[in-house]
Amino acid sequence: MLTFARNKLVSVTGKDRDTLSIHGVLDDDIYGLEIDLDVSLKERTLLAVSGKWNRYTTPECRRAIDFIQEMTGERIDETIAQRIDKNLGRKGCRHFANLLIECCYAATEAAKVVLWEDAKVANPELDFKSFVEGKTRESGGVPAQDSAGEKAGDLPPPPPRVQTSRPGREQAEPLGQHSSKGFVIDLHTHSFPASPCSSSSVDELIEEAKRIGLNGICLTDHNHVWPAEQVEELRKRHSFCLLRGNEITTDQGDMLVFGLEKDIKGIITLQELREEVTSAGGFIIAAHPFRGFLTFSTVQLGLTRETAARRPLFQWVDGVEVLNGKVTEKENGFAASVAETLRLPGTGGSDAHLASEVGHYATRFSTPIQTEAELIRALASRDYVPVPFRGEKALLAAGH
Repeated sequence: MLTFARNKLVSVTGKDRDTLSIHGVLDDDIYGLEIDLDVSLKERTLLAVSGKWNRYTTPECRRAIDFIQEMTGERIDETIAQRIDKNLGRKGCRHFANLLIECCYAATEAAKVVLWEDAKVANPELDFKSFVEGKTRESGGVPAQDSAGEKAGDLPPPPPRVQTSRPGREQAEPLGQHSSKGFVIDLHTHSFPASPCSSSSVDELIEEAKRIGLNGICLTDHNHVWPAEQVEELRKRHSFCLLRGNEITTDQGDMLVFGLEKDIKGIITLQELREEVTSAGGFIIAAHPFRGFLTFSTVQLGLTRETAARRPLFQWVDGVEVLNGKVTEKENGFAASVAETLRLPGTGGSDAHLASEVGHYATRFSTPIQTEAELIRALASRDYVPVPFRGEKALLAAGH
């Protein structure tokens, strides 16, 4: 029986009286990486940061090792996640950025416990909740102080798991409306905890999608079927087009599946999945089909778009993801050329594991979509194009 696993683990130990040591591991059947960092309890700064690859897919991945060391000296505060994403995620590797954010979150929580233990020396009756809220039993509400002279409540918060509406920020068009530029949906997103490899909640993904002007997103968590009623509640609460999908692991790679209610765990053969999806009247898209294939040049591999198009997987799919936010431009370009050779429609999706990644790529449909049935009909119509949505928005904002 074939299995597939994704694991993200973070451990924290006290290196000395004033220093925490954090070790993070992110491991699945594709990527394997580790991070080690020392954090000052008093200053809450990253004293030392290092990382290493155990497995990676493209030469670009290696760049992250240099960029992660540049995070040394950064202070863990309320903006640390954004700084890591900008300085490490965009320039180096989003996988390393994701894990480093989790390590900083763990350091924040561990620091609270250490400082609470110190505070209890002077006030044995002090409970953890009161300490975190910045109050002591004896003071009747006077803020407790940590070793740096700040309130315990001033410790930087962890990256938020749930996020409510942000007033005053750019909103997408109301559900059911669309502009002359079509109806744009990010067909490939992941949320926490449905996908353990993600670091953003559904609420965060939706709010970011609304902020940047997307018309909708699809939840395609790994081998996870979202309950229809839960998604409908989210749609109504956010007044936003939220649709269900599933990224299913097969013996021939990951597939984005729409319209299938069956909960498939582990690895299934692509032919069996094709039969299930056909019976359900659904749609299959080959997700990032050439991820990791172009570590060497196509000449070295003897790989042309004609030979690649003969890969068995393409006889079982309805479309090809030709813009994916987690692969190189070369791999996306090669996927597009193969899709063109096969005359299969191409789609775009961010493959977001952080809210800040939503909409990096998306798919522009000619007509509005409100239901999953409408999405499947639209996909089958082939009346859509993949788009680099965030880049397009940036150009428009700059007046180009």
